[in-house]
Amino acid sequence: QVQLIESGGGLVQAGGSLRLSCVVSGGSFGRYTMAWFRQVSGQERSFVAAFGRTDGNIRYSDSVKGRFTISRDNAKNTVYLQMNTLKPEDTAVYICAVSRTGIIRTDFAFYDAWGQGTQVTVSS
Repeated sequence: QVQLIESGGGLVQAGGSLRLSCVVSGGSFGRYTMAWFRQVSGQERSFVAAFGRTDGNIRYSDSVKGRFTISRDNAKNTVYLQMNTLKPEDTAVYICAVSRTGIIRTDFAFYDAWGQGTQVTVSS
């Protein structure tokens, strides 16, 4: 059974940076597509970024492109989200998710497992 644990969230001022981590246990990490979603209370989860099985297979939402960077360390079973130039509208619970396919999808329904999330709050 795949388990995911996110960390690294917190409170930061607008313009600041945070680095989120997601450690995955169980299964074959190197074969997973890894993604980050975010959710604001009362709203659906929205796609942030994803890293497929191979380098270069990366996708970002338009709202974070140029500010956020997703990376993965297969030796550590960990995916990261470096978030720079944060804005108040980035405030959300950030959720790490796993897909067993090699296809990057932006719909959360296509992901097989996910963590509890980590809160990111950006003050103005």
